[in-house]
Amino acid sequence: MGADITQDQLDAKTPSDVKIRSQARTPDFDPTLGIPVALPEVTGVSANKLVVIGDSISAGFQSGAIFNTRLSWPKIVAYEAGCDRQFRYPLFDGYGGLPLNIEYLLRQLEQKYGSKISLWEIAGALFEIRHQMALIEDYWERGPGANAPVTTGIMHNLSVYGWDLRDALDRTANNLLADRVLPKDDLFTQFVENANIRAGLGVYSSMSGDDTVLDAAKKLGEQGGDSGGGGKARIPGIGTLVVFLGANNVLGAVTKLEVKWSDSGYNKLGAAKNSYTAWRPEHFAAEYKLLAKKLDGIKAQHVILVNVPHVTIAPIARGVDKKIGNNSRYFPFYTRPWITDEQFNSSRDPKITANEARALDSAIDQYNDLIAQVVKERRLKGQDWYVMDIAGMLDRLAVRRYFGNSQAQPEWWTPYELPAALKALRPTINSRFFSSGPQGRLDGGLFSLDGIHPTTITYGMIAQEIINIMQLARVPFYHADGVTPRRGPVQVDFDRLVRLDSLISKPPSSLAGDLKILGWLDETADLFSRLNPFSK
Repeated sequence: MGADITQDQLDAKTPSDVKIRSQARTPDFDPTLGIPVALPEVTGVSANKLVVIGDSISAGFQSGAIFNTRLSWPKIVAYEAGCDRQFRYPLFDGYGGLPLNIEYLLRQLEQKYGSKISLWEIAGALFEIRHQMALIEDYWERGPGANAPVTTGIMHNLSVYGWDLRDALDRTANNLLADRVLPKDDLFTQFVENANIRAGLGVYSSMSGDDTVLDAAKKLGEQGGDSGGGGKARIPGIGTLVVFLGANNVLGAVTKLEVKWSDSGYNKLGAAKNSYTAWRPEHFAAEYKLLAKKLDGIKAQHVILVNVPHVTIAPIARGVDKKIGNNSRYFPFYTRPWITDEQFNSSRDPKITANEARALDSAIDQYNDLIAQVVKERRLKGQDWYVMDIAGMLDRLAVRRYFGNSQAQPEWWTPYELPAALKALRPTINSRFFSSGPQGRLDGGLFSLDGIHPTTITYGMIAQEIINIMQLARVPFYHADGVTPRRGPVQVDFDRLVRLDSLISKPPSSLAGDLKILGWLDETADLFSRLNPFSK
């Protein structure tokens, strides 16, 4: 533990390999880590300009569901790079997607009851939610959504919501199919069964039955062209490979509000792995090194590793009351956002403590040290690998953690500079839980209605960071025709994303500040803990 950490800042259940820190890790502001790499001269363009391996953040998950994959950050990058039409990605269009789209349900209620449900309408509204959930369940379990789509080629977006490092290493279409349970039409728990598996098959159906996403990416990498002679290198089949994995090795601690550190069986598919909510740093390192070794075998001109965000910032775990000290980033407890300070009961309500949150953040900092080390090792070997520090990006957007509290801010901390189109939004977008009413958006804006996943405009911000690194790597960008080069710094069209982001351009009018409807959804459908794969 750090020299400035006292005994009362430690959680007794934290493993010894978690090195507790008093301040957040300094971000890797330089994606190259200060190590130059001489790029080989190649001719032509890779057959697959952009390939992404990731989890829900890269799949485009929002408000409790994988739905609008057309506005995932990889698709936004493809749009700005001029390879939008060639970029292959799965679709989950029916009934708001998988497993349960909170925004979709709210819109359905508003159509029937308007912006405010009166006291005598509550019973009817609850029945309507049950009815909508039944329709969603029927569509995905017995209707058109029950069958995986037929594809013409391996997906370029190989991301599956809920996937952790071991899932990326070992999951295949065959073992996904073997793990399915027989759906039952449950009157009281109307939630899509096998939701993670169905979402996974949307990607894996484009692959061979025994292939992992890493095997699929390797096959895309083999689709390279001839060198063209003259001593120039053979073109790898992948132009830029982005890998964004690891968040689900710790996210369960905030979706379940329970910290259960990894132990035996963490490195095998099955019930033991699925029961853990936070990976010990030594276990994370072992898994990530296996991932990196697999990535070494994939032929890509450029590789970008995105590190792990501090999941305790996500507003699904709301800090209770005041900070534990003026120089602290932590609150005494973290609970659900619909439980107010006045209502919170530490002996009854779900929670994690300040010391548990500190331990989780410290473990994540160790994860990110390891990811930076992996990139450093490759760059020293002449491989064109980069790190995208999303942890630092989120830290610089964390309103309740750092804004207006200079004593809690690390020396490196400055507010994240929002793009002009987002800076102009009123009220100012922030990392609090989303709230809106008849007058429009009242708070939040960076996170969607599940309090975990980004809104479309935030996906645009992630896309911009990836684009910046791709331009640093001298990746060519083109206009929509895919032929005409784009000159100068490539900027994401945030005006377009503001228009397309329904939570920003047309926020729900019924999502009042008390968030009672979200509490009911969580109570009846266990919605938020189900955002991790195969959770029980």
